[in-house]
Amino acid sequence: MTAPAGILEICPSTIREEPLLTHTEVRVRVPDTHLIAAVSGTHDAHLKIVDAAFPEVRVVARGDEFHLAGPTEAVPGARQVLEELIRVAQSGQGLDEDVVRRVIDMVGDGIESPSEVLSGGITVARGRIIRPKTAGQRVYLDAIGANTLVFGIGPAGTGKTYLAMAAAVAELTAGKVRRILLSRPAVEAGERLGFLPGDLAAKIDPYLRPLYDALYDMLGPDQTGALMEKGVIEIAPLAYMRGRTLNDAFVLLDEAQNTSPEQMKMFLTRLGFNSKMVITGDVTQVDLPTARGSGLRTARSILEGIEGVSFVQLSSKDVVRARIVADIVNAYERHDNRQAMKATKASEGGQP
Repeated sequence: MTAPAGILEICPSTIREEPLLTHTEVRVRVPDTHLIAAVSGTHDAHLKIVDAAFPEVRVVARGDEFHLAGPTEAVPGARQVLEELIRVAQSGQGLDEDVVRRVIDMVGDGIESPSEVLSGGITVARGRIIRPKTAGQRVYLDAIGANTLVFGIGPAGTGKTYLAMAAAVAELTAGKVRRILLSRPAVEAGERLGFLPGDLAAKIDPYLRPLYDALYDMLGPDQTGALMEKGVIEIAPLAYMRGRTLNDAFVLLDEAQNTSPEQMKMFLTRLGFNSKMVITGDVTQVDLPTARGSGLRTARSILEGIEGVSFVQLSSKDVVRARIVADIVNAYERHDNRQAMKATKASEGGQP
C-alpha cells in the first residue's frame, strides 16, 4: 500500500529470532533522515526516555534506521512507540519530551494510534492550532464538535476549561456563532455581587480569571478587550442568567459542581437556536454547603442518554500540568476510596 502524498511510509521491519525464540531484533527504516534526528531528540534525549520506559530493549539509531533488540515480549511495545513518534514527526508537529512520554503512556494504555490522537486539533485566532494531548482530551474535543450540550467532568489540570474556550474561539472566528458567553458561580461571595466594588465585570472578574487567561492566551489582551467592549464576548454571572434566551452563542459554564440543581436547570434552559453549551466541573471539589446537592451530579443522572447531550469523563491520565499534579489527583482518589470503604463498613455495623 502506498502512503498518502506528503506522508513518508514506515518500511516493514525485519525480525530475526534466536533459536530459543526469546530474543528479537527489529529494524525500523525511515527514508528521511531528518525524522531520525527529530525522534531521537537533542543528544538522544527522546531515545533515553524510550530506553527508561523499556529497560530490557536496546534502541539505537543507525543511518536511516532504528535498531531494536531485546526480549520478544518487550520489543513490540518499544517498536510501536518509535513508529508512532515517527508519524507524529511526519505530521509536522514538534516533538518534545512531554510528547514522547505521552505517546509511551498511550501505548501502555492500549491506545491503537497515539499519533492520530495528537494530530487532531482546532484552529483558533492567528492560525494557532490547539491540539489534544491525551486520548481523553481528543474524545472531549470531538464531543464538543458533534453535540449541542457537552459536560466535561474531571479533576484540575485536565484542560477541560481551556479546550472548551479554544472550541468557543474557533467557532466564533469561523462565523458559526456570533458571540461567546462565559459564566461561573460565585460561591465564595455567596453570589452577593453587589457588595463587591466596581461594575458587573469587576465584580465577577475574580471568578472568571481562568477563562480570561485562556482568552488572552488565544486572542491576546487587546483583541479580547475589543471583543468584550463590543459585546461579542460577554461575562454573565450565573445569578444574572434567569429569563434570558441565548441564540447564536457559544455558552460556557465553568466550575459547575458549585451550582445547585435548580441553578443548573435554569442555566440549561437558557440555550437557544444555533447555540452550543459546554459545562465543566469537578465533582470531587464541591464547595457548596453539605446540605445542598451539586447540580452537576444531578444533571448527569437526569440527562444522560438524551440525543445531542454528551458527558465526557476525564481522569488523572488527562492531566496536562506538571506530572506531580496527576500523582496528587491519584493520591486524593485513593484517600476518598478508603474513606468511602470505612463509611460503608461503619454503616453496616462493621469496624471502620
